Amino acid sequence: MAKHRIFTTSVASVYPHYIAKAEKKGRTAAEVDQIICWLTGYDQETLQARLDDKTDFETFFAKAPHLNPSRTLITGVICGVRIEEIEEPTMREIRYLDKLVDELAKGKAMSRILREG
Repeated sequence: MAKHRIFTTSVASVYPHYIAKAEKKGRTAAEVDQIICWLTGYDQETLQARLDDKTDFETFFAKAPHLNPSRTLITGVICGVRIEEIEEPTMREIRYLDKLVDELAKGKAMSRILREG
């Protein structure tokens, strides 16, 4: 079975859409970065380097320094699919990120988005 094309898409090509979605709802690029860093363990400098070198999603998640163990608390539906039912690990990571950006755009408090209690 062929890989989904999102796996070979650069994070940098989707990143501006995450920012635009957040800013359209009064949130900030810094909050999007905070979410990405929380999810992956990248620091701001390394995240920027991954964006600059146009790392694809598959590599971005495969080389993430520390995938946050609390990410498994992210549940719900994204793109018509229940996250907890996604079997392919990389696709699940991508959908976790999509869901967090959606929650940010919907006005959720950052402490709730980052699953802090």
